[in-house]
Parts: sequence; C-alpha cells; structure tokens
Amino acid sequence: MSAAFFTVSVNNNWKGFGKYSTVGLDLALSVLLGLFGGRWLDRKLGTGHWLTMIGFGFGLAAGARTVWRALQSANREAEEQEREEQRTRDEFHEDEDR
Repeated sequence: MSAAFFTVSVNNNWKGFGKYSTVGLDLALSVLLGLFGGRWLDRKLGTGHWLTMIGFGFGLAAGARTVWRALQSANREAEEQEREEQRTRDEFHEDEDR
C-alpha cells in the first residue's frame, strides 16, 4: 500500500467524520432554540406554556429534518462508493479474462 493511497484514505475518513459529527449538535441546538424561543414568547405574551410546546415541536421537527438530510447524504455517498468499487471489480475481472 502506497503512502499516497493511505493519505487519501485518511483524508476522506476525516472529511466524512467532520461532515456528520455536527448532526447531534444541530439536533440539540434546534430543539433548545425552539424550546427557549417559545418560553421567551410565553413570558412576553403571557400565554401559559402553549408557545413553549409549539417552539419545542418546531425545534424537534427542524432537528429531525437535519438528521434525515444527513442520513440521505450518507446513503448517497455509500451508494456512490459501492458503484465505484463495483466498477473497479468489473474492470479487474475484465483485465483478468484477457
């Protein structure tokens, strides 16, 4: 295994880690922002706890959307990588048959 291949492989792994490591943080911040935003509005408008619950719901929906989009992106990348590996295997077997 060459050093160049190892470096590219490591860089790709770190790139993937960086891209998806913020998903949990995005989920938590979305929920907290909705929760505290609703709580602040409840205090300003005197609406009991209704806006807190609505804000929590919106935050949870926004966080779930973030997780969903990250999962779709990860699936697309995995499928693309699988297609590339399959293409490489097919090329290898074609060369072997010649």
